[in-house]
Amino acid sequence: MPTTIESEDHKALRTAVSTFAKNHPRTLGTDNRQFWQEAAKLGYIGVNLPEAYGGGGGGITELSLVLEEMGAAGKPLLMMIVSPAICGTVISRFGTDAQKRDWLPPLADGTRLMAFGITEPDAGSNSHRITTTARRDGTDWLLTGRKVFISGVDIADATLVVGRTEDARTGRLKPCLFIVPRDTPGFERRQIDMELNAAEKQFELTLDDVRLPAEALVGDEDAGLLQLFAGLNPERIMTAAFGIGMGRYALSRALEYARERTVWKTPIGAHQAIAHPLAQAHIDLELARLMTQKAAHLYDAGDDTGAGEAANMAKYAAGEACVKAVDQAVHTLGGNGLTREFGLAQLITASRVARIAPVSREMILNYVSHQTLGLPKSY
Repeated sequence: MPTTIESEDHKALRTAVSTFAKNHPRTLGTDNRQFWQEAAKLGYIGVNLPEAYGGGGGGITELSLVLEEMGAAGKPLLMMIVSPAICGTVISRFGTDAQKRDWLPPLADGTRLMAFGITEPDAGSNSHRITTTARRDGTDWLLTGRKVFISGVDIADATLVVGRTEDARTGRLKPCLFIVPRDTPGFERRQIDMELNAAEKQFELTLDDVRLPAEALVGDEDAGLLQLFAGLNPERIMTAAFGIGMGRYALSRALEYARERTVWKTPIGAHQAIAHPLAQAHIDLELARLMTQKAAHLYDAGDDTGAGEAANMAKYAAGEACVKAVDQAVHTLGGNGLTREFGLAQLITASRVARIAPVSREMILNYVSHQTLGLPKSY
């Protein structure tokens, strides 16, 4: 079994990323493309992609570590969950040689981005209810359907879209993945008006008989479900890292305040009513980090089944720990916790992302109930 204690190389990577991120202006809610490009030049964005294509040759373990440290510095990059973690992983594992040559080097060096389109208005992330369909027209594919809450489509050069094709033998629909360039005719986007303060915008996508060449299909048409979950497990692990980083950032601001803010000649951090909840938040974040490390190690070791269970639990634990840490940080600062100066109020909304996306905590509890505990389904 892999150890959950970090190697010296991983500790050094954490330190390097933390130092780099802290030396840049805060990016939450602002244009972060320069930060992205500089991080890519240092090898951080493509650390999980194969060395043969310009990546760092690491895995989701290293990439999640990078995202966590950026978040802990107050500079999370949401598209790291999508572009290198989901899309880069799927293409590197299942893409054709041409797809790997075309996409992996620019994904690694930060010159291109890829979005991921799975969620639908009536299906959420349930791949069995996806209605976006792909049908053959000669050697081409015609893709029709809708997607919602797709991050960064406007800045991405293409979107990896999850559709379904009909199995000729059974007539059933099976999931397949297609690379859809941003300016493809029939591929329309509409920005969703969000109260979430983030640099990456959310979009509704409409695909109206979008014509794609045969080479737009990623991997084997008959292995779509395997390929899909090869991307969803890293998504959960990276979302956990996103939440842990955000929670650590909020906690650090609260600790600074609790050490310095003095009432009746005593720093408020000396009072157990302040100190104990902050200690509890730290413990919860550390426990979530351990499960995230376990999930990443299992995934990188090729244990997709074990990683699926651990990734879901890591994402659940991190989402809960993040929300609690942010809430406690705001309460610690009192009125100052709601000011723009301290920058914690905007995290009240942002922290919910780790709880809601890419799968709700209730669906994770369903997964653990059914898959881990063997309880019967209610649906």
